[in-house]
Amino acid sequence: MAAKTQARETQILHLLLQAGKSNVDDLASAVSASPASVRRDLIKLEQRGLVHRTHGSVELAGKMTYEPFRFDAAFPLREERFADEKRRIAIAAAEMVDQGDTIAISPGTTTTQVARSLRHREGIHIVTNAVNIGMEYSSLPHARVTLTGGSIRWPGSFSMVGATAYDSLQRLFFDKFFVGATGIHPQHGLTVIESDEALILGQMVKHAKQIIAVADASKLGMVSSNSVCSTRQIHTIITDDGVDPELVEAFRQQQVRVVVV
Repeated sequence: MAAKTQARETQILHLLLQAGKSNVDDLASAVSASPASVRRDLIKLEQRGLVHRTHGSVELAGKMTYEPFRFDAAFPLREERFADEKRRIAIAAAEMVDQGDTIAISPGTTTTQVARSLRHREGIHIVTNAVNIGMEYSSLPHARVTLTGGSIRWPGSFSMVGATAYDSLQRLFFDKFFVGATGIHPQHGLTVIESDEALILGQMVKHAKQIIAVADASKLGMVSSNSVCSTRQIHTIITDDGVDPELVEAFRQQQVRVVVV
């Protein structure tokens, strides 16, 4: 019975990851269980900090744990841009994570969605230089998260950079690195705006077995001012179905796997 309940809870979380919000009756129908059973599941999931219940609806708890950052309007505004596309990208990224993986996650709105899509997963180790991702995981009893440390040098990013972050990465290695970008170009690779951040992300690239870029279609074909890695160093790009098919083909000619969701 416990295994059946756990499987149903996982199915409920997956449905909420896809939809963002639902209600007891719809979830009960989707998982072929009674509303009473689903309510009990949701109570337990809320106690674990994974969902938030309101009158008549339920949603993932990610944005609730993000409340300490209400004073910063810039990040929530960026989150809303291509929100559905970012959610789909994040779900596809989370499905690439295996039990026992050590994964690195860069700062950014899409990568924050990746982190939220992994909140219910146990047996993985997350390393990040994003303050907000560490904060969101701080309420989860099973979470294993390492923050690089470092300095925060510009508003609205939550990105830790500098010597402390750089030095901490020299002793860490990752199975997968999920990285966001300002631009990803078939010839010029993955780029970001800030040079300090490019340096830290470049170290994560060097210490990872697989580089998985997560970016909505508006970022593909763009070039920003600071290089993180070459196109050939990227193993996979996960993007949305608004991407130009010619760009997809150009990346594939560079031996990059492109997943369109």
